[in-house]
Amino acid sequence: MRFKSRLIFFALLTVFFVLLQVQFEISWAIFLYALCIFIYLLLDFKKYKQAANWAQTPSEPPPPHVGLYEDIIHPIYRHLRQQSRYIENLEHTSNTILSAAQALPYAAITLTPDYHIEWANTLAMRILGINPTKDVGFNIFNLVRFPEFYDYAKGGEWNKALILESHQNNKDIILRFELTRHSSRGFLLLCQDITHLERLRTAQQDFVANVSHELRTPLTVLIGFLETINDLPPHALSEEQLAHYGTLMREQAHRMQAIVADLLTLSTLESSQLSGGESIKLSSLINVASTQAETLSNGQHEFTYAIDPELNVFGNQTELLSAITNLMTNAVRYTPAGGSIQVRWGLKANGDAVFSVKDTGLGVAPQDIPRLTERFYRVDKSRSRASGGTGLGLAITKHIVLRHNAQLKIESALHKGSTFSIIFPKDVIT
Repeated sequence: MRFKSRLIFFALLTVFFVLLQVQFEISWAIFLYALCIFIYLLLDFKKYKQAANWAQTPSEPPPPHVGLYEDIIHPIYRHLRQQSRYIENLEHTSNTILSAAQALPYAAITLTPDYHIEWANTLAMRILGINPTKDVGFNIFNLVRFPEFYDYAKGGEWNKALILESHQNNKDIILRFELTRHSSRGFLLLCQDITHLERLRTAQQDFVANVSHELRTPLTVLIGFLETINDLPPHALSEEQLAHYGTLMREQAHRMQAIVADLLTLSTLESSQLSGGESIKLSSLINVASTQAETLSNGQHEFTYAIDPELNVFGNQTELLSAITNLMTNAVRYTPAGGSIQVRWGLKANGDAVFSVKDTGLGVAPQDIPRLTERFYRVDKSRSRASGGTGLGLAITKHIVLRHNAQLKIESALHKGSTFSIIFPKDVIT
């Protein structure tokens, strides 16, 4: 019953008791009037208790038929519902933002105006060692202890990122810091491990420089011979001299042709996926490659073989022959005369199959091993060029191996020789 209804009720009740007072004795009228008020107050107290109980848990719908209190609790309930929906939307937005921040490929950290940590994502732990739970409240400069970072943050000139080299977990990494003020309440710090990107950039720069150099050298030789011959008077060179110069020029032309062919092969391997394939008896390919390797050796090396003739793999025959030949001819090129070369092909205990070439050659220093499969990377440029290689053989081999879901493993020690292995998973063994 709402307030107006109650007012009308009390007015009618008062008129009724006035009539009773006129008709009957005054004392009876007063008694009945007081009794009605008492009964009303008793009923109203029950509604009051219902409203008071609801106020303890206002998120629940209000009780019905609570009289005058409906005018109070219903607006409160509607307001609370609106606030609840608003809070739910805020929580949803906040969770979405936090999920997005957790998915960033950066360490993301929010800082107070005095550079204390408010929040950090999980990558902050891996990249900077900042614990998202335990390190909240700590000053960032106590955890990221680079003088350059302190100067960068305090300097306020953040239009450019800060690049720093760091040593963590026994390895060198390159970090990229970006700092920005997100509001008057603080800053957002982003940090990315760009070691891989920097290595790619370095490899790209080296590739451009190396391919230019590799092509420039034979071109310079060719141009030099041609200019020399052109400047000489007719018949100044004997037939033997002309034949000698012609041989040298053909060698340089063939070298450029080999470089271009290998570059095209590498481009094809990098830009396409392995399609088709067949079951290949790898021992047959090893026989073909060994013929080339022993011809190149010209009897200067001792070859030993341990080959499983029945072990087959699924793949592309031309590509696998190229990879095997590269490894075997490399062993010949980089093993001095009198050295030995061991070629093996067989199953491992875990079901994988391994093709390996082990030599007693010059070997490679540990720091050079990760870069051996880069295009044109040479441990000893003069030695590699004199061996007749283009500098692309191992890069081609690596891509062929990856296209066959296999792994290229390199083990080497300086002056002690090397072992190059192609490990085929058991799911490509047929």
